[in-house]
Formats: sequence, structure tokens, C-alpha cells
Amino acid sequence: MRRDDRDDPFDDFFNEIERMMDDMMRGAESGYDDAGFGSDTHFDVHQTDEEVRIIGDFPGIEKEDLSLKCDGRTLTISAVTETREYDERLELPCRVDERSGSASYNNGVLEVTFDRAEESANIGFE
Repeated sequence: MRRDDRDDPFDDFFNEIERMMDDMMRGAESGYDDAGFGSDTHFDVHQTDEEVRIIGDFPGIEKEDLSLKCDGRTLTISAVTETREYDERLELPCRVDERSGSASYNNGVLEVTFDRAEESANIGFE
């Protein structure tokens, strides 16, 4: 006996799952890069009068695979594993003291904190 699927209440649901899987397998068309990361990585940036704190999710990355660099205006986060290569540049909301940076990484969540840099110094006349 042949099954009649025309009135299947789950048909739309399964079609949507199949469409999403096809998009994911196509790569760039679905918003994912070759490494499997979303191309729009989400960061939370919090700032106070004293510091700037950045929090980002990096599931599946080991702490030893992360590399952080800062030039005072941009934070660069890189990770290289056997299956993934990742490079993200995050423009900071204000100038920071790059030497004050501290980072923690726990369960795929990276948190980086910097002291805000001193404002430009006024130059007085003699």
C-alpha cells in the first residue's frame, strides 16, 4: 500500500530541516566559513570609565590554540587546530592600554579585559 503524504502534518517541518541542512553543507551561502564558524561571530563589549571587557564564544577551541594580540585599538584573536583556522579582528570602542590586558578562557568562553588608555596629554607652553 502506498502512503499518501499530502496531508502529513510534519511535512513542512521536515522540509525546513532539509533546507537548513542543505544550506549548512553549501558553506558560504549559509553564513558559515570553511572552518565551521559562523561568519558573524558574536562578541559582547562592555566598557566603563576604567576598563573595556570583551566576551566571545569559541566552542570547540582549546585554550592552547588561542592567540591574542592588541595594538591599543584592535584586538586580534586567532586559533589554529587540526580542523579549524580562525582569525578575527575586533575594533575596540576606545583606545586601551594593550600592556594591561588579561584574559581568561573557560568552557569555550573567552573574556579579555583592558584598562582604558589615558586621554591625550595636554602640552603646555614654556
